[in-house]
Amino acid sequence: MRLASIDIGSNAIRFQIVTTHIDKADEVAFKKIEYMRFPLRLGKDVFKSGKILRPTEEKLVKLMKVFSTLLDLYDVKDYIACATSAMREAENGKEIVDRIYYKEGLKIDIIRGTTEAEMIALTLDPYIPMGNVVHIDVGGGSTELNIYRHKTKVASRSFRMGSVRRLSGEDLEAMFDQIRHWYKQESSPYIREGEEVVAIGTGGNINKLFNLSKQKKSDDKTTFLAELKKISNWLQEFTYEERVSKLRLNEDRADVIIPASNIYMTCMEIVGAENIIVPGVGLKDGILHYLVKHRDYHF
Repeated sequence: MRLASIDIGSNAIRFQIVTTHIDKADEVAFKKIEYMRFPLRLGKDVFKSGKILRPTEEKLVKLMKVFSTLLDLYDVKDYIACATSAMREAENGKEIVDRIYYKEGLKIDIIRGTTEAEMIALTLDPYIPMGNVVHIDVGGGSTELNIYRHKTKVASRSFRMGSVRRLSGEDLEAMFDQIRHWYKQESSPYIREGEEVVAIGTGGNINKLFNLSKQKKSDDKTTFLAELKKISNWLQEFTYEERVSKLRLNEDRADVIIPASNIYMTCMEIVGAENIIVPGVGLKDGILHYLVKHRDYHF
């Protein structure tokens, strides 16, 4: 069976087609047969003007036409397309979603931040250790935090802070204050002061930061706050142009990776995490798990 997921984010759009099979543990597993990441930055329009501008809308419609064609060519049985922060906040978001559906037959769901976090959480279970864990997902327009105690989620919240959404220094600090207050309130019934907390990071920027980590081992998915600080400081030694030309970062990654690293590092400091697990999964993967969990398939 072939399934597909479409993640319409604020910084980029991801499209994935997989085949399904049953693994040795009698669980549904996925094999990727098609993947595309397109750097269409919806958040650049929305976080400045409050709506998706016409040139961006036309590119989005064309891209969805390509995806619709691929779904047909690959004989995909089922899919879910999810739009996140930028589309949620765009005053013309629903209008564009309706246009795409009537023109291309592709259905897009504009999901809440909590739903986004729940979908991503479906991919995390194999990576969540026992004890105290905080999942940090930084997107272009929002940051989702989830608190786990012995593999059970006990609190979740989405914050309007992301790598594309530009906040002033004062606004950024106010947002971090909100996170501090929320975390103290929600974690206090479960986590004693001084207890170890481990972070799990998802999102394209933490994946790239992890790949840049000098301490990375082939079979290790953990890096450290101190290492992230070194990498962030090192990246700031380069101009945007040098990050593209010398470090070979994508243009739409080179300008957001530093603000994203600041969000990850500050959140880790707030929760008291010294290390972070980076499993390399995201919303596009969570959508597939959601499909299997909520649809009546016969494997």
